[in-house]
Amino acid sequence: MKFIESTVNWGIIGCGDVCEVKSGPAFNKVPDSKLVVVMRRDEAKAADFAKRHHVPKFYSDASKLINDPEVNAIYIATPPSSHGMYMEQALKAGKPVYVEKPVSINSEVCEKMIDVKNKLDGFVSVAHYRRELPLFQKVKQLIDANEIGRVTLIKLSTLHAKAEKNGWRVDPDVSGGGLFHDLSPHQLDIGYWLLGVPLSVSGNSLNQLKTYDAPDIVSLNAVFKNDTLLQGIWSFNVPESATQDLCEIIGTKGYIRFSFFKKSPIEVNGKIIEAPYPENIQKPMIEAVVKYFRGERENPCSLEDALVTMKIIDSI
Repeated sequence: MKFIESTVNWGIIGCGDVCEVKSGPAFNKVPDSKLVVVMRRDEAKAADFAKRHHVPKFYSDASKLINDPEVNAIYIATPPSSHGMYMEQALKAGKPVYVEKPVSINSEVCEKMIDVKNKLDGFVSVAHYRRELPLFQKVKQLIDANEIGRVTLIKLSTLHAKAEKNGWRVDPDVSGGGLFHDLSPHQLDIGYWLLGVPLSVSGNSLNQLKTYDAPDIVSLNAVFKNDTLLQGIWSFNVPESATQDLCEIIGTKGYIRFSFFKKSPIEVNGKIIEAPYPENIQKPMIEAVVKYFRGERENPCSLEDALVTMKIIDSI
């Protein structure tokens, strides 16, 4: 597969909720990038999205989008169970792929996706987009500058109120494993991005309230080099008054504290640092992916990177 020498003309497979603000508008806001076609199985919803976002064309058939000659790059924003299928079709059509997280329903499927990508010599980036956000870039800069000394502990607390309706996200056959599977890849990928591949992982997953057929509480302990520990708890059944979104990175000289999933300053040893929070949260990552597809930088997040996260999730 060759790098794209002209504008990256995007087609979106699955223009649902995640595309409304988080990603969709960003494709027209970064240099050398344009959103030209969208697809959704419900043709009326595809037409509505295209009209509201000023996209020239829409389809209800993914194969038509993939084979549209105006499209030279594909963004897969469908549920995880279909990522591998659409990725393979796009790569066979000679078009690079940006695929949503979680990248697949489990690590075995991710490994198959890597095999297909290598066989077809394709370009694939994964939407672990927090790597490119100013907040996490600043956190990494602080750690690399030894601002808190050697990192010894990362504590993640993700406590959500019980939600009765979560659609495909709580159907393990489609999502892979419930809301933990949907949210934790962002956090675990940052842990890997900062610390490398974990040496060991342990934990528990339980379905306490039996509201749906997937775990609603998960605990995790991961050990990295230099005996650094990542400890996390994810609960999706707490009272509204007990909700929490907190990450604490503790080192030998201090701490860094911030929220993962909402606009948040960075607290460093009592000092507050503001970090820009893009309106379209995937915009920095999409800009990086466009540069990768054009041969202007390295891959911001590869399938091999995503496999590390999937293996962590599978292990518990």
